[in-house]
This record gives sequence, C-alpha cells and structure tokens, in this order.
Amino acid sequence: MPGAVRTEWIAPRGSINEEEAVMAQTAIVGEKVGMTQRWVDDRIVPVTVLRVDPMRVVQIKTTERDGYTALQITYGQRDPKKLNQPAAGHFAAAGVQPGRNLVELRLDSVDGFEVGQELTVEQIPAGSLVDVTATSRGKGFAGTMKRHNFRGQGASHGNHKHHRAPGSIGACSFPGRVFKGLRMSGHMGHEQVTTLNLQVVDSDAERGLLVVKGSVPGPNGGVVHVRSAVKAAVKGS
Repeated sequence: MPGAVRTEWIAPRGSINEEEAVMAQTAIVGEKVGMTQRWVDDRIVPVTVLRVDPMRVVQIKTTERDGYTALQITYGQRDPKKLNQPAAGHFAAAGVQPGRNLVELRLDSVDGFEVGQELTVEQIPAGSLVDVTATSRGKGFAGTMKRHNFRGQGASHGNHKHHRAPGSIGACSFPGRVFKGLRMSGHMGHEQVTTLNLQVVDSDAERGLLVVKGSVPGPNGGVVHVRSAVKAAVKGS
C-alpha cells in the first residue's frame, strides 16, 4: 500500500508458554554492510559489519495493557507527506519524527525506556553474545538435491534422465495421497533465519557500526535484528 509503514517484530518460535519464555534484555535494528576479517587475540577471524542508525522509541508495550513487553521503534527518516493517515497519526501522537519502518522488539523488561528516547549501538557492548535475525537470501525454485541435500539417483547402469529426481513420494492405493511435510522441490530461501550466540567483536558508537564474529543471514543491505543472546542467558542462569 503506498505510504504505508511496514511493521516487523521478533517473537520466539515454538510452543513455549508465554510466562516461561525468556526474552532478550536488549535489542537493536541495523543494516548488513558486508563481511571482512579482523585480528582477534593474534588470530584472523571472519566478521560481519552492521550499520546501526539511531533508533527512536515510538511506543512501549506493557504486560498490563498489551499482555507482553516490547518496544516499538523506528529508524532513519521519512517524508511525513508520504505517510498514510493512520501512520502519520501514530507518529504524531507519540511526538516522534517518522522513520523508514516500525519495528517491534520483544524484551524481558521495558523499565527505564520512554517514548521518544533515542537508542544507539551502545545498547550492545563489545564482548557480549547476540542473536541475529534476518531474512535469508532468496534462491528461487530449487530441487530436492539443493534444497534438502538429497543424494540423488545413480549416474549410470540404466538410469535415464532421473539423476536428480527425488524418487518415490508415497505409496500407491493406500493411503493414496502424499503426506504433509514431505520434502520436495519448491521455493528455497527468503525466510526468517536466526543465528545464535554470535560474539560482538567491536561496538563503535561514533561511527554507528557493530562488528560480530561469523556470518549473518541475508544479503548486503538487508535489515537485521540484533538482540542479546537468549539461550546464553538461560545456560548461564
């Protein structure tokens, strides 16, 4: 819809009780710049550079009013004239300059945050562990060998034009159908992927850069969500 502001959120997957779920302590939104390498403890390690622009808190979700705790933030700049009326009214009510997107970050606690407060890359210090969520690269329609790492069929001995075929997909008269969830050819990639427990090598507040060890899902220029590592907190408790 022209002028609409897209809203995104991060939520834990799986059938976890909302009261027992462990949320992140801090979270930010950035943009993937690319990969390079850095010297860390006399060793060269691959790192990913993320650009983190200052974020502004638009709305605070509380357990009493919304049933969960989260921060709704925006980043970047957007011409108010290009917003539709609901989005423009939402920003105006909060008294916040409109941004590119509205992003909802689930947090364990929202105490100490205020509407209009500015968040920077300083939320994630160097040396901490983070979980990075992004949309993976889209690879289009892919066969079972590429999509599911199937072995394939024989290369010779009578095999004719079936070298990369998936093989049988079910029985004949009974049950007479293909079971749900069967691994077959189809669209590959372009889905939400979370990489857990990445170490923050550097947090440069002056330049607005976050450097994490290892790779991050998605293409260069893609939006990434960075939160404090949830499973690391559970393991350490």
